[in-house]
Amino acid sequence: TESALTQFPTLIHFKGQPGLALQVVKKSNANTLEVVELVSQQITTLQAQYPNLQFHLAETQAKYIQEATRATIEELILAIILAVVVIFLFLGTLKATLIPALAIPTSLLGTFIIMAWSGFNLETLTLLALAMVIGIVVDDAIVDVENIARLIDQGEKPKVAALHGTNEISLSVVASTLTIVAVFLPVALMGGNVGQFFKPFGLTVSAAVLFSLLVARTLSPVLAVWWLKPRPQLTNTLLRTNSALVRLYERALYWSLRHRGQVIIIALISFLVGIAFIPFIPKGFVPKLDRGEFNIVYTTPLPKINLPLESSTSNSNSGAFNWIDNLAKSPEAFLLRRTMSVGKKLEAEVINSPEVESIFTIAGLRGEPNQGKIHIKMKDNRTVKTAQFQDYIRAKLPKFKGVNISVEDISFIQTEAEKPLQLAIRGDNLTSLLKVAQTLKNRVANEPGFLDVALSNVTDEGNNPLKIERLSGTRVIYLSANLVSNLALEDAAIKVEQVAKSLLPPEIKLKRWGHSSDSEDVLSSFGVTIAWSSFLMLGVLFLLFGRLLEPLVIGLSLPLAIVGAMFGLWITKSDFGVISLIGLIFLLGLLSKNSILLLDYTNQLRSSGKSREQAIIESGKVRLRPILMTTAATILGMIPITLGLGAGAELRQPMAVAIVGGLITSTLLSLIVVPVLYTLLEDLAVKLKVRTVKNP
Repeated sequence: TESALTQFPTLIHFKGQPGLALQVVKKSNANTLEVVELVSQQITTLQAQYPNLQFHLAETQAKYIQEATRATIEELILAIILAVVVIFLFLGTLKATLIPALAIPTSLLGTFIIMAWSGFNLETLTLLALAMVIGIVVDDAIVDVENIARLIDQGEKPKVAALHGTNEISLSVVASTLTIVAVFLPVALMGGNVGQFFKPFGLTVSAAVLFSLLVARTLSPVLAVWWLKPRPQLTNTLLRTNSALVRLYERALYWSLRHRGQVIIIALISFLVGIAFIPFIPKGFVPKLDRGEFNIVYTTPLPKINLPLESSTSNSNSGAFNWIDNLAKSPEAFLLRRTMSVGKKLEAEVINSPEVESIFTIAGLRGEPNQGKIHIKMKDNRTVKTAQFQDYIRAKLPKFKGVNISVEDISFIQTEAEKPLQLAIRGDNLTSLLKVAQTLKNRVANEPGFLDVALSNVTDEGNNPLKIERLSGTRVIYLSANLVSNLALEDAAIKVEQVAKSLLPPEIKLKRWGHSSDSEDVLSSFGVTIAWSSFLMLGVLFLLFGRLLEPLVIGLSLPLAIVGAMFGLWITKSDFGVISLIGLIFLLGLLSKNSILLLDYTNQLRSSGKSREQAIIESGKVRLRPILMTTAATILGMIPITLGLGAGAELRQPMAVAIVGGLITSTLLSLIVVPVLYTLLEDLAVKLKVRTVKNP
């Protein structure tokens, strides 16, 4: 009735039937799954009280979150199993394997306590953080146990070996753990909405590695005293000091120390190759997810009536039409009915598809009677990906005169912008603004990769402008578009900006908005974050080593990860965005561990009277096994995530790919490059000192 339309300025359809809808918005510190569970309980109660009514959860993210959480937990468990298998292959006995294996649940238990105290939930990103640190959690325990076992095999008593072995790697373990914490603290302290989003991630990683250090310093040595026995005759474990691979590495070290120029050239070439891959990697924000649900958003034209042209809203998606309040009730009812009528016609093209489970239609979206939304939920046993079905629906939907229709994703990070690409066209000259906006829209619509290109200015049935919005006091029209699956957001934004260069007069400006703005801001923010992470890491190393040589060697060896990380992203066609950047930051902490192990033991051997070359060769032979053990444990722990299986895999995969690729190349190169850089920089420091003495 007319009175009902006035009281409820929205019309609802669910599975083709009319109804009323209630939207529940959770508090910022609430858990989505818990809220949905509470709502489901209330629905059950209401259904019993009102048997003649039907209650449904028409639109909820809970099911996808549950599936993504379950998939991440499965990958976490598999990562633990693979890490333990690697340890067993290297150490060769069950008892020696159990010590670092027990470090995993012990460290995770402590991490859970910190997460609970901080109010964090077990959700996609925190679980991803836990899955990512499995290799690191066992690293400290592996290094401890491996060193103690080596000393026991050489004839030392277990208690003496535990004390000697723990002290011998004390600096290495503490330094490597503190550098990872230093790397991730800037991530936890990033500003803005995206920074708050990654705060639980950074703090979870930091807590996990600190607890792994505590376990390695306390539990692991005690268990080693109780369980480890001498095995001098054991030669079948991987990478014993007399194995063929160790002898090969020894010869490679000898050659590298005598051909330092060639080694540095090889390192530089690998770095440049990694840089060369960057232009070929799609640059995005957050990967597009195969959620099994999406929206069709549509806008119907307004009738020709005398309306004010200006609106003071700050963006294209906020602010109901103020003039609606001055209209009679019947025009509003007419607009709602027409919007629902269009929605029903769009529904009819979708509802009978065998891939569709349910359809939920809203006419009167955000209080605007000419806007509607159709939420489409696909079946669990669907045979096509969400993006493929979206393309099919987009081609099938009927076209109506004056009606803008957009098939849109449900993004992982919710912002005001519905479409991934949105740009603000600003200018005070209204005639020029309208002309430029329409021209740019037509040009972008003809560019490959852009879909559902639209402008935000409201028009009547004759396509005459009825409303122009303002942004910071300047007239603005928003250009928005969906993107094909192989066009990343950052690449799309750059492409539009290039098209606009030849079109925009001096008085018209283009500004990124929504996800486009977030992408640009996040990439620059992560640049600052990586710089701070590197600075803090090198600061920690300087305090622990007491001089600049070792921090400089480690800092100069970090770029060796670029070639592997970029190649991994390129080969898997993963976006270079927020998630892969987190993986690159993670690499900073991981790579420092290997270098610290080599340099610290080299310094210890030199202090005991060995020459520099002897110390480097022996340090490499002794530390090769723990370095390869920890690297293999981390890589295999990442393998389940790199495979890209399960709900939300698109979000997890780029991070794991960057880590695995970077670890492979950096480990292989750093085993050679770090000793060479160590000698080169030390020789350079000596020459500078001598020159300073001669020329005071």
